[in-house]
Amino acid sequence: MFEYFYNESIRKAVIIFGSLFNNIQIQQKNKEGRIFFKGKVPIAYGPTQKFLARLREVPDLNKPIQITLPRMSYEMIGISYDPTRKVTTTTSFCAKDINNNAMRMTFMPAPYNINFELSIMTQHSDDMLQIVEQILPYFQPNLKVSVTLLDSIAEKRDLDIVLDNISTSDTYEGDFRERRALIYTLKFTVKTYIFGPVSSKSLDSQIIKKVSIGLVAGELSTAPTRDAVLESTPRAIQNYTGIVETTLTKEVSATDTVIEVANSSNIVVNSYIDIGDEELLVESKDNNKIRVKRGQDKTKIKVHPNGSEVKRITIEDNSLIPYDDSFGFTFNNI
Repeated sequence: MFEYFYNESIRKAVIIFGSLFNNIQIQQKNKEGRIFFKGKVPIAYGPTQKFLARLREVPDLNKPIQITLPRMSYEMIGISYDPTRKVTTTTSFCAKDINNNAMRMTFMPAPYNINFELSIMTQHSDDMLQIVEQILPYFQPNLKVSVTLLDSIAEKRDLDIVLDNISTSDTYEGDFRERRALIYTLKFTVKTYIFGPVSSKSLDSQIIKKVSIGLVAGELSTAPTRDAVLESTPRAIQNYTGIVETTLTKEVSATDTVIEVANSSNIVVNSYIDIGDEELLVESKDNNKIRVKRGQDKTKIKVHPNGSEVKRITIEDNSLIPYDDSFGFTFNNI
């Protein structure tokens, strides 16, 4: 059942989260309003208690070896499955290997939420306010980040990073020699995906490029005479690459023919899109409002909640139709 693979999905989430805060800067001014210090706030992976312990170990403010403030630290504190983003577990998709252009197959990823805790430690209140103000405007309450989760097939996904809550504390206690540490703790949820193994065998020989139907006249025969042949090149009626172009900004009912999206710049008129396995034809665009024809190619018309993923159906999807797709035909042996 199990085989060794390592896509570094969780590791990438940790790296991406930390990199969001690696360019925070502060300025300190004197009484005349002149800047006498300007610099980046260092950030490291580790628990807050570790850095506070180092502060308490050397209470002498004049010793150069003491840890300096401000600084930030972060750590992963939990991971849980997200059933709200679940898709059919047996659904697979194909993509090209970036090394040799061979087609590879993998199953749809499992949606997981990873919880992070970002701690900000400063000695002065103004330093803390500068740092927090450089973070909060980007989270309302979520921030989307595009990440390549599968390097071998360059599979990109948009990850939602949600700011859950903020708590504060002040460790100032004791006499004047005690080092003060003002601490803000920001808790985040990273909504990521964890992929399984990617097939090691090329699927190029198994992907359907064209369908031929032979029409014959006369009685049934084990070697009938072919009178005519109809050929059809498959056209995908769903997205197989998994690439999300945008999201809905308003719920779409079963009767709506105009949908509203966050960004329609990559949506092409007279093309097809995939929302929750429903195929829609794009008829026209007006900024981020798109007029569509619903339930194309007999796909089921559904209600799509606000925030649903909108995926384009492109020529690349045509070449990724699974090899076991029968296109609705029933094959009988003669």
